[in-house]
Amino acid sequence: MRLKTKTLQLMATCVACSLALLTGCAGSKDAVERAGKMEKDRPGFAETRAIAEAGFIYGLPIVMNYAVMHDFILDRNSGQYKGPFNTIVNEARVFTYKDTSVITPNSDTPYSMLWLDLRGEPIVISVPAVEKKRYYSVMLCDGNTFNYGYISNRATGNEAGDYLIAGPEWNGEVPPGIKKVFRATTQFSLSIFRTQLFNPRDMDNVKKIQAAYKAQPLSAYLKQPLPPAPPMVDFPRIDKELVKTNFFEFLDFALQFAPAGPEEQEIRAKLARIGIGPGKSFNFKDLSLEHKLEIGLGMKAGEKQVEEKVATIGKAINGWRIGSAFGDRDFYKGDWLLRAAAAKAGIYGNDAVEAMYPMSRWDANGQILDGSKNRYTLTFLAGQYPPVNAFWSVTMYDGKTQLLIKNPINRYLINSPMISNMKKNADGSLTLYIQKVSPGKDKVSNWLPAPNGPIYLVMRLYWPKTTAPSILPPGEGTWAPPPLLRVQ
Repeated sequence: MRLKTKTLQLMATCVACSLALLTGCAGSKDAVERAGKMEKDRPGFAETRAIAEAGFIYGLPIVMNYAVMHDFILDRNSGQYKGPFNTIVNEARVFTYKDTSVITPNSDTPYSMLWLDLRGEPIVISVPAVEKKRYYSVMLCDGNTFNYGYISNRATGNEAGDYLIAGPEWNGEVPPGIKKVFRATTQFSLSIFRTQLFNPRDMDNVKKIQAAYKAQPLSAYLKQPLPPAPPMVDFPRIDKELVKTNFFEFLDFALQFAPAGPEEQEIRAKLARIGIGPGKSFNFKDLSLEHKLEIGLGMKAGEKQVEEKVATIGKAINGWRIGSAFGDRDFYKGDWLLRAAAAKAGIYGNDAVEAMYPMSRWDANGQILDGSKNRYTLTFLAGQYPPVNAFWSVTMYDGKTQLLIKNPINRYLINSPMISNMKKNADGSLTLYIQKVSPGKDKVSNWLPAPNGPIYLVMRLYWPKTTAPSILPPGEGTWAPPPLLRVQ
């Protein structure tokens, strides 16, 4: 889905703001002092700053995920509320410019979302049989932003089936009838259902498939009594103002639902040295002026690292960045900077084998794409469309916000199902016209409206082919996106 909350759209400014908010009364002992029982155990200025830097990088995806969860299922007044835990919420529509809670959403596949509370017992997700020509997937992504499994054409086939989703501490027996067990690394998790829409007339068919998706507690699946309800949780409110100073409070809160994996022991131990972790009570406002400065400078340094990493994810080919930045715990292997950059670029992206995301902000000459100054073309040569088993698309976003843009024809993307209604060149190639104003009546079918400013383009290849020509392995494949050419 490649999401990012509106709360964290201003993450680029929150660190700077935290440095400005250095006033306020501190208690006799703040979180950093309490963490060091003895004076000799307390980290010095440089070490505290370094821990905050590493902690910001480690914690960014976790806090971003919590902010999405808060907007979607905890805050009924967020404007993006979807519904309660363990309930599938179907969106019988595609995303538009009015959807502002997430960045880089696709507008190809109507979404169904299921936020899972796995503390009490596992949840069983059931999917119907889906026709082979229609792509669908259920991506399982936990609070660590690890993609811990897929139910999809590619991963499990098109047949109907029941799948068990368990939390990190569940150790019960798997009942008969369950095709596969998936285990989250956190107690709260997100399931994103994508169902391909061929065209507007196809929406009723999508609705039927969405209606057949089902989620139920394991006890209900087995027709047994419900287990005792898990304790109530006092979820802290998060918004763009609170995140400026409370970033580590939100991380502190989220970690209690995320048992540390082997590769997390080191960073968790570092965070504990400044009072952050399960059972801690970190509060930025209560810190001494010195500790506020240390933490703020560390966060700023961490943010800089993330921004630099985002710009270098993958390999630059024809002005596109092509790489793989999403996966499970084994994929990241403790590379927290890559995980943070992936979330910053667009949280909840797919594994490379499920979908590839070439991204571009540059034309063929390496100049920044800008719809206020230039017009561009993107031409696919005859027979050289993106090689996929499912479908592909090119989606337009505002380069500043990474949100879909309002435009006169309500077109946010061009995808492969649209090709039959588009105008081809004499040689069989297909040219897309990327500009803020219409290219003319004879070319409007091929027009992808651009913003009046910076442009951010994302190409999506769902279920990419693995045999040549292929975009896989990422950055080394035999197929690459064509360059964006500036119209003179």
